[in-house]
Amino acid sequence: MAVHIRLRRIGKNPKGKPHFRVTVFDERKGRDSRIIEELGYYKPTTGVAVLKKERIAAWVKNGAQLSVTVKSLLKKDKGA
Repeated sequence: MAVHIRLRRIGKNPKGKPHFRVTVFDERKGRDSRIIEELGYYKPTTGVAVLKKERIAAWVKNGAQLSVTVKSLLKKDKGA
């Protein structure tokens, strides 16, 4: 299974107030396909990122690919 961990924009957001969920997707399905699992959220306006690091590590160990943005969020979170 080609699995990717990436951000998904949620809700009906007013312009300038985005928020995202970190989710696991099967890349063989469409862009708006059902998610497999939610692994946290990210609010770029406040800089808040809440991630389930142990679940992300488990998915990566099983072969999931991280998006560039999720990689940078993990790197920032480790540095803090």
